[in-house]
Amino acid sequence: MLSNKKVLISAMMMAGALTANAQSGTNSPYTRYGLGDLAGRGFAGHAAMGGVGYGVRNSNQVNLINPAAISSVDSLSFMFDVGMSLRSSNYKENGIKNNAKNSSFDYIAMQFRLHKRLGIALSFTPYSTTGYNFNSTTPISYKDGTSAGSTTNTFYGDGGLQQFSVGLGFKVLKNLSVGVNAGYMYGSIDYQAATSPSSSSDQTINYRNLSVNSYNANFGIQYTQQLNKNDNLTVGLVYGLGHKLNSTYTTGTQGTDNSSFVQTNENKEEDGFGIPHTFGVGLAYNKKKNLTVGLDYTLEKWSKVKYNGLDNQYNDMSKVSAGIEYTPNTLGRNYLKRISYRAGVYYNNSYLKLPTCDGPKELGVSAGFGLPLHLFQRNTMLNITGQYVHLKPSVSNMLSENRFVIKLGLTFNEHWFMKWKVN
Repeated sequence: MLSNKKVLISAMMMAGALTANAQSGTNSPYTRYGLGDLAGRGFAGHAAMGGVGYGVRNSNQVNLINPAAISSVDSLSFMFDVGMSLRSSNYKENGIKNNAKNSSFDYIAMQFRLHKRLGIALSFTPYSTTGYNFNSTTPISYKDGTSAGSTTNTFYGDGGLQQFSVGLGFKVLKNLSVGVNAGYMYGSIDYQAATSPSSSSDQTINYRNLSVNSYNANFGIQYTQQLNKNDNLTVGLVYGLGHKLNSTYTTGTQGTDNSSFVQTNENKEEDGFGIPHTFGVGLAYNKKKNLTVGLDYTLEKWSKVKYNGLDNQYNDMSKVSAGIEYTPNTLGRNYLKRISYRAGVYYNNSYLKLPTCDGPKELGVSAGFGLPLHLFQRNTMLNITGQYVHLKPSVSNMLSENRFVIKLGLTFNEHWFMKWKVN
């Protein structure tokens, strides 16, 4: 048993090192705006079900979508979950096509019971990611119409916000649980816009940097109604605390003039950014512990959030998700019947307001498997999820995206707290 713990602790340390060096997992020009591409709180198994989780209670999975679900962990288990993503994005605008491939280390989480009514989860998860690199060339001419060359504008952005969180789920009654997940949010996002005339080697760079050191918190409740001996229905509610972020926004201009470095006009603004109040409600129907069907609705009040101290810079974002999981026989000898089969769909509008229109609407379809593995004397689960995501622009001839994502998650589930007897 001791050797098993050493192996698991080694995996945790390696995952932590990978996280420290994780790179941006996106390459979308849309992340030039706002706080970038927002990450969901669900892990690989939830992503296969369209991201549902407000009403889902599963003692074999870590669920941070609703912290009340943390109380479902059984008394013997220590769970450790780690995940990553592989992404291929196809972009199209005005007949021009491009492809980008990215990978990212997504999350680390562990969960176990502190008391017969109280569970705890520790996690590292992304909040948002920014990543883009593109350019445009504009011809310029003299007053008489003759060519004066061209100007190339290069746009670059990288970074994101991450969060370390501690979640507690408490079982108030047999069928009623509450929970809270709170933690430290940090990170930085760099933006650059460089202008280079073809007639000289001079370059002007306008740069921006957003640095955040703040907090994040959300609260949840789950109520389960037994329908009959084998079936039940769980309703979940979640509220995410919106607030002003402790942040520093630095803007400036630098460049070269006759091969000499020039730095001018740097300015810093404090606490001009925020995150929204978030409201979520969901239902999950469970049948004989073999079938779960879930439906979630999320509303994020971005319209009340400031961007660099300015109002009316975002739209409210709403999202609808639906998903299903079916495991034919969790204890059967036939391996195919022990696999969890999952599928889901979601749809949401964008929280972004672009210079001339709203951000793109997003439709996602997903499917995946939970493959049980016999490691460390318990069933470890390998979660594999495939996603197709379509970003449709709000006006014609703007950038559209078709994204293909593979999510991999590995959940270790050990009997760390079993009391062994010697006869």
